[in-house]
Amino acid sequence: MSSSPTRAEAWQLLTEYTKSESLLKHALSVEAAVRGYARKFGEDEEVWGVVALLHDFDYERWPRAEDHPFRGSEILRDKGYPEWIIRAILSHADYSGVPRDGLLEKTLFACDEMAGFVTAASLVRPSKSVLDLEPKSVVKRMKDKAFARGVKREDLTAGAALLELPIEEHIGNVIAFMREHADAIGLRGTL
Repeated sequence: MSSSPTRAEAWQLLTEYTKSESLLKHALSVEAAVRGYARKFGEDEEVWGVVALLHDFDYERWPRAEDHPFRGSEILRDKGYPEWIIRAILSHADYSGVPRDGLLEKTLFACDEMAGFVTAASLVRPSKSVLDLEPKSVVKRMKDKAFARGVKREDLTAGAALLELPIEEHIGNVIAFMREHADAIGLRGTL
């Protein structure tokens, strides 16, 4: 493996381990958001995108906390992926014990749950689209404890804080980055 795996290599690995359409769309959504931030921060979009694509590649087979993302990290290590990619993926799980020190690690965490929440907020719209979703609507959904109950609101706000952004700005960024890939992530809806 080269020091920087390609998106094609990452996609092949992701689809080898993940068959669920919703998990594949989640990976693509997080990739869109992380790539958007890479562009914004002047970082390498391709490399950051690879990390985002692979952050949950082992989840479908090993969803328990004692396995994910640890099993995936072992697989990546065996395949010769660089340690900094493995570290970033490990850091997205609070329980891994790997701190989020670098900008990539902070961005992956900030985009992971937010991309999922933005997807949920898009799918309950009449249009079922991210194209007409506004940040204020997402903020309103965050206050509704019954909506997307599995998403910890503290993770959404902590992610924005890690990026030193107001929550509405972070939501707006994630929406904008996901809009660029609305077809691929299944969120064009009826628009």
